[in-house]
Amino acid sequence: MQSKYKIRLLRANLLAAAVALALWTPATPPAAALVLWLSVGWLFITALMLDFSHRRSRGLPWQIVPGALLLGLIAAAPERHGILIWAWAAMLMLPQNNWVAAFNLSAGLISSVMVAPLLNAPAFILLICSLLVLGLLALSRAQQLIDMNGSIRQRLRLIPGLNLWAGEQLVRDISREQTRCEREGVHAELFILHVKRHQLWPTAQKLCELTYDFENVYRLSSTTLATLILASSPKEASQRRSLLLADLPDNIASEHLELIDIEPAKLSVHEISKLPAERVRETI
Repeated sequence: MQSKYKIRLLRANLLAAAVALALWTPATPPAAALVLWLSVGWLFITALMLDFSHRRSRGLPWQIVPGALLLGLIAAAPERHGILIWAWAAMLMLPQNNWVAAFNLSAGLISSVMVAPLLNAPAFILLICSLLVLGLLALSRAQQLIDMNGSIRQRLRLIPGLNLWAGEQLVRDISREQTRCEREGVHAELFILHVKRHQLWPTAQKLCELTYDFENVYRLSSTTLATLILASSPKEASQRRSLLLADLPDNIASEHLELIDIEPAKLSVHEISKLPAERVRETI
């Protein structure tokens, strides 16, 4: 899995960048040396802690750190670190929120102003034009990556090896299971769990372990999980729910609906995850 997501290659690049900045520190002014070592430390720590995870989000505030460090390097010694201004194109190429992209664009323009006294007028105009063109290309590439990541997050199986699926799969499975229950006389229920945001992935993994191989678990939202419980009778389904809740965290709220009462054509994933309070609810 690591080779597929090129984690080792990215880690090697980060470590190489850290070594390159460390070799740049001799004979550097104190202010610039401080920012250089901060950058070296950030690159080194990021490389060591880097790992692929399905939980990563492009909206985390730490994304502003590399842009701030890059701006600090150029501001501390423009005459020495002016060449780093071209790194803004790489910064804009990363998938990021709009406010982070706006910060990087502003910081890139500020960096250009800092470097301007070192250039004559034609060279400065060429620099600005080149940065704008590279910035637009980088933003276009970043948008492609954002769209690609969005489609990946909507893939059906969320974690390889576990029966954890996206909510879109639940809508398709409900219709199929309703047909099977009518044909075979099986009792089925949609069991919904409301968890804290930080409990979602551990609870999902635990629920996958507790359910049978033919019973899928679905992620409806960042705080809602669901599974289809198949049993021979409502009493047996109630016992199954009690056993599942006994092995899950105590602060989980749950509710259940008989599968036969659900109309998949009229019930979306969002509506399932936001079922009204008058639904049957169990809390332990």
